[in-house]
Amino acid sequence: MTERKHDALEQVYAARTADELAAAYAAWAAGYDRDTLAAGYCLPFQVLSWVARHVRPDAGPVLDAGCGTGLSGPYLKALGYGRIEGLDLSEDMLRVAGSRGVYDNLKRATLGETLPWTDNHFAAFLSTGVFTEGHAPASSLAELCRITRPGGIAVFTVRDKIFETGGFTAVIEDLTTRGIWRKIEQSSPFRAFALDEPDVLVTAFVFEVLA
Repeated sequence: MTERKHDALEQVYAARTADELAAAYAAWAAGYDRDTLAAGYCLPFQVLSWVARHVRPDAGPVLDAGCGTGLSGPYLKALGYGRIEGLDLSEDMLRVAGSRGVYDNLKRATLGETLPWTDNHFAAFLSTGVFTEGHAPASSLAELCRITRPGGIAVFTVRDKIFETGGFTAVIEDLTTRGIWRKIEQSSPFRAFALDEPDVLVTAFVFEVLA
């Protein structure tokens, strides 16, 4: 594996529990945007291509699941999405996201646990850079589908390194077999960082939620 250039990123990937991950992000919150953008982190912006392709701006509320500091939020707003909500496990990251002034609602919540929204609340959810080493489990996808209405859209990325070992193949197939969603689009693997971390490859998925 390529040696990582950022100690903070190494701590994030090394986290083994939700508490460890929250602590790593709390320590990094103030410098997160500067460090990741300097490394060419493109996922918060690249994912909006799929959102814009498949989700009408007037479709209803959109959830930024694992929003972090809210890098995607201002660009969703610029694209005309009127109601944007976000969740993250880090209060420190949520404070930064809130300072951007574009999220209608931000909640502290942990992917992999029950989420604090009612069934069928969202028209779509996006989740980028979240399904990676030491982060949210594949089982999170079922709960995200629960809070997304039938006909809604799921857009998310998965790190190639954990696709099989993290159980994503099994969960995606299970949700498809049970009629919870159907796949619309799947990208080829691409770099999450345009400049650094060349070994960090992700695949983007788009699903329509059916039930």
